[in-house]
Amino acid sequence: MLKTSILLAATGILALSACKNQSAESVNQEKATPVAALTEDVSQWPNAVTYEIFVQSFADSNNDGIGDIKGMTGKLDYLEDLGVKAIWLMPINPSPSYHKYDVTDYYGIHPDYGSMEDFKEFVDEAHSRGLKVIMDLVVNHTGRDHPWFQSAVKNPDSPYRDYYVWADKDSIADQIAKKEITLDSDNITQWHEAPGNSQSYYGFFWGGMPDLNFDNPEVKEEIFKIGRYWLEEVGVDGFRLDAARHIFPDDRPEDNHAWWQEFRAEMEKVKPDVYLVGEVWDSTEKVAPYLKGLHALFNFDMSYAITEAVAEGDADSLVVKHKAIRDFYSRVTDDFIDAIFLTNHDQNRIMSALEADPEKAKMAAALLFTLPGSPYIYYGEEIGMLGKKPDEHIREPFLWKPKKEDALRASWIEPTYSTDTSVQALSVQKNNPESMYNHYKNLIALRNSSPALTFGSLEEAHTKVPELVAFRRMSQGEDLLILHNLSGEAKQFSLSGPDLEYDQLFFTSEADASREMDKVSLPKYSTVILKKD
Repeated sequence: MLKTSILLAATGILALSACKNQSAESVNQEKATPVAALTEDVSQWPNAVTYEIFVQSFADSNNDGIGDIKGMTGKLDYLEDLGVKAIWLMPINPSPSYHKYDVTDYYGIHPDYGSMEDFKEFVDEAHSRGLKVIMDLVVNHTGRDHPWFQSAVKNPDSPYRDYYVWADKDSIADQIAKKEITLDSDNITQWHEAPGNSQSYYGFFWGGMPDLNFDNPEVKEEIFKIGRYWLEEVGVDGFRLDAARHIFPDDRPEDNHAWWQEFRAEMEKVKPDVYLVGEVWDSTEKVAPYLKGLHALFNFDMSYAITEAVAEGDADSLVVKHKAIRDFYSRVTDDFIDAIFLTNHDQNRIMSALEADPEKAKMAAALLFTLPGSPYIYYGEEIGMLGKKPDEHIREPFLWKPKKEDALRASWIEPTYSTDTSVQALSVQKNNPESMYNHYKNLIALRNSSPALTFGSLEEAHTKVPELVAFRRMSQGEDLLILHNLSGEAKQFSLSGPDLEYDQLFFTSEADASREMDKVSLPKYSTVILKKD
């Protein structure tokens, strides 16, 4: 393993660990000399960092303008070096849309992305580097062009008719009138007419995505077969389950919970260590019961809370909120993974949400990698890519090199937000010690080396300074006090009581941070981590 003095000093970030017999004053005197060494890598998947990729925008190997699997395979060394331990792929199945959430063949690879052989090679190459592969599995609905639905539309007596949800128009008049939206969909027309049919079909998201009928045992078995295929025949390590709360209508949450328990049991028969992470975009109270069936759930509440805290420069109840969520989860099961993230492919990018302020974006990342949970990074977040809705512009091409030199840059869309004038390409950022890329890489390295940051408990520390987020993390004998200054001004934290025992300056994001006597000085938008001997 690289020494911290080599890895972090080279990028302008300091990690310090005082010798056991040093006083706090001597720690401060030597604060500019990084002397700590990283321990062995303790952060193992699934308690590690995962990287989300929209294949279409990531790396284009054949210069057709569309990112592809071979391009992605060629960048596995980059991902390994970044320090992530798993890759989540947005849908890769055949589909008529650019986003590919309207699947037409659950057993295939979209031809724009490559072949099944290409994908199996990608999985093998990822595994050879110790990287896991999670694929998006879209089972709430199919695409309108899926052969099942086409058969169902054309023939009311088709064996696939009951694969979908149909109703006479008179019986659903009151449902049509409701026109309700949810956090994950602004669609208000959920029943749709089918040419040549007297009945309407149900499509929660839109008419191009007809919902499957999970009251039909044959549908359930089809989904089991699909899952088995990708785990057994292709070798993926798990699934990100799209729209997990919409398998059954919203007034049947218990049926949703039961379905995912059934699905998990079937997948574990094939692969005992399969990993299932669900998209349940709702309040903690409604999210938590899904942990009986899914190993992990995305923590949307904390995504919003981190963004708001950094945007407003106010710690408020950030730590209390996170602890309350985790405590609530623990009442459902003591075996869960808290999938934390800043933003994903359905939200304005974190850099845009923070008004393109790189210092605030770095602070958001510092919170992500020091709070409990297993962090997810949305591709391009680590280079400060921007993006606002509509969704296409949250999913713009990754910038590997300046445009004239970038043979891998996708061009399927003309970017509006992440251009060469607004975002420095990765190759440029690698040479800049203060870049967003190096900030992410160093925080990931720090987290990967720390038992407390990977597995540790969470306990709020009280600072009486509204702009400071302060909390303790402890695991496997490592006891840390983490301090974040969310403001654009330097702040001081007065240590008292048990906090005085944190006498080692373990990590600082800024060289002029210090600990003198009982005072910790934090420059603007900085992080300081103290360690107890």
